Amino acid sequence: MSRLVLWNVDLTLVDVSIITREAYADAFRKVTGRPLVKLTQHNGRPDSEIVFETLAINGIVAEDDHLPEFLEALGEAFGARRKRLTKDGRTMAGAADALKAVARLDGTVQSVLTGTIKSNAVHKLTAFGLDRHVDFEVGGYGEEVYPKATLLQVAQGRARQKYGGTFDGGNTVMIGDSARDVQAARIAGASMIAVATGRSLPAELHEAGADVVLPDLSNPSEVVAAVAGLTSPARKAG
Repeated sequence: MSRLVLWNVDLTLVDVSIITREAYADAFRKVTGRPLVKLTQHNGRPDSEIVFETLAINGIVAEDDHLPEFLEALGEAFGARRKRLTKDGRTMAGAADALKAVARLDGTVQSVLTGTIKSNAVHKLTAFGLDRHVDFEVGGYGEEVYPKATLLQVAQGRARQKYGGTFDGGNTVMIGDSARDVQAARIAGASMIAVATGRSLPAELHEAGADVVLPDLSNPSEVVAAVAGLTSPARKAG
């Protein structure tokens, strides 16, 4: 069988918030000519949404060219700091082993569904050696101006185009840390494994509708069992 596992990046697999804040400050100054005073919370939102809100709370009226300019500047600023990622960032507990363990499941394609723009997502995972089991081509990213639920369906379409077969709600699992991730999976009809490593409490993740809530990724067998159980033929038939 085929299964698609889509991972959120920030606070699910890695924490590089220091570098992210610095990159946003650089990009803001480059695009607006002013220093960044306030940066909105990410909380599972895409960079495209964060850019507009960051401009607004800093008193900048958004213009048509602000988003593409800001995202380009953000990629450049983050890329310039990529050698510091391992020093000033960290992998989340169990992330590497969980990715490796899930990759052993037959017919599994792993990618990312993240609010981070693609170039930065690649830098984040590559810096920590987490990229070896991830197909970035079929993922969904923060520069794509879709709601996250729609982006999940876009990723399914990319997986079908590349690998053939069927990737749908019955064999797609998202793994993330925010209530927004859970809501996106629910809307798209995919299964959801939530990890309480971000800013959403376990109760919030349960309430949002996660199928499974784990404290973290430190038990790879637990992650694999959850993925396999949520994509089993019996589950699909149900």
